[in-house]
Amino acid sequence: MLTLNQVSALSEDEARETIERIMWPNGPVCPHCGSFENVTKFHGEAHRDGVHKCNDCHEQFTVTVGTILEDSHLPLRKWLMAFALLCSAKKGISALQLQRELDIGSYRTAWHLAHRIRHAMSREPTASLLKGTIEVDETYVGGKPRPGSDEEVKRGRGTKKTPVVALVERNGRVRARKVDRVDGATLKQAIRENVDRDSMIMTDELASYRGIGGEFQWGHFTVNHSAGEYARAGAHVNTAESYFALLKRGVIGSFHHISKEHLDRYCDEFSFRWDHRSINDSARTEIAIQQTKGKRLTYRQPIGELPE
Repeated sequence: MLTLNQVSALSEDEARETIERIMWPNGPVCPHCGSFENVTKFHGEAHRDGVHKCNDCHEQFTVTVGTILEDSHLPLRKWLMAFALLCSAKKGISALQLQRELDIGSYRTAWHLAHRIRHAMSREPTASLLKGTIEVDETYVGGKPRPGSDEEVKRGRGTKKTPVVALVERNGRVRARKVDRVDGATLKQAIRENVDRDSMIMTDELASYRGIGGEFQWGHFTVNHSAGEYARAGAHVNTAESYFALLKRGVIGSFHHISKEHLDRYCDEFSFRWDHRSINDSARTEIAIQQTKGKRLTYRQPIGELPE
């Protein structure tokens, strides 16, 4: 089990062995050539713990090579604790809180740690298209406006906040991304790229969605929110709005402000927890760790203050 309480009790060797068990369920695999039948583990004081050698390509490696954990100076035990926290926090956890919980010396280190885990949570390239009844909706994400400002009275499409579109399978997965504009070309392209043609599309009355139904087997149905209609004979976008409610509670309650540059990573985090909401925190954590393979996110010095 990978609950926070259990992970915090691990030694560093036990943490490494836990990651090896998750990443290599059938034994060590060389990240350089993919060999798994001809690998030797080094022993003795002359070698670091966890070092292996591939006898096919003659490269040395550990379980962190080729993952987001590579070249990190943080103990693996703290990595596991961070994974457990982000995978169980329904509304997310700020870098500042992560720094306090894990006793990390630098806020920048905690901030980058969180973003690397969010990168691991991103959708796998082999993931299938959404299929079935797909709800599509858009919202606007950003900081709270200053009292008395023009922005305070603007909502929805009149705001300067960043638009986000979400596509949600009924009883299934979600895809969410920021978009540059909320127009027909952008929203329809998002649907075409993420939804199987053998599907039904549900949206609100926004004119930008008009005409998309002809491209999908089961058509396009709408509800008219501006007229006070939120459901009609199975047509609604309430599931997509539930996803946005979680995302916005995270922004308001945990992060307070999210920069446009990093917004997609936060969407990845909330989408990952949504997609795996039917399993327990420990199983969700293991999946996130498995998804670190082949993913790297190097640190770049931010300009000005770090965004949360």
